[in-house]
Formats: sequence, C-alpha cells, structure tokens
Amino acid sequence: MDVRLKPFNFEQAVAKSGVVLPSQRGGVGKAESSGSQVGFSQALNNALKSVSQAQGNATEMQRQVQLDNPTVSLEETMVAMQKAQIGFQATLHVRNRLVQAYTDIMNMQV
Repeated sequence: MDVRLKPFNFEQAVAKSGVVLPSQRGGVGKAESSGSQVGFSQALNNALKSVSQAQGNATEMQRQVQLDNPTVSLEETMVAMQKAQIGFQATLHVRNRLVQAYTDIMNMQV
C-alpha cells in the first residue's frame, strides 16, 4: 500500500478558517520578541485557544439572543455559530490526520 501525504500548510488552513491567531492581532508575544519562529506546538496551541474562544463567543451570543438582548442580532449569532463549527471541524480533521500519521509511523517496520 503506497501512502503519500500531501504537505499540510497550517498558515493557509488557518487563513481559510477565519481563525485569528494572537500573533496576528498585533501583540508581541514571547516568541516574537526573541526573534525565533513559532513552533508547531505553539501554533497548534494558539489555534486551539482561538477555536475555543470562537465557541465561547458563539455560546454567549446564543444566550444573549435567548434573553432577547436587542444589541445582539440573530444573523450575527448564526454566523458566529457557523464559524465556531467550521473551526471545530477543522481542528477535528487535523487531530485525525495527526493520529493517523502517528499510527502509520508506529506500524512501520524498521
């Protein structure tokens, strides 16, 4: 069985998902101030935090709509919910690909 994985472009996936990483918000973090690049684990951690924040925002907007808050529209809430769902699905796909890659590596004969 010939298994070939396409290279995964994390920056492109984040850009398509609409998730805003803390490094893109204009703040200078510890990794940026030292001049080193952000590692994979840091980028993954930032993406997970961003997805979690989007889900929390969507949940809060849902709650405000249910309480008949006039400043929160149903349309904005639905868009926030869809963004959170897309971010979660993308995270789930990345996790599944990582688990599959790990399993493939562990099953290789040396």
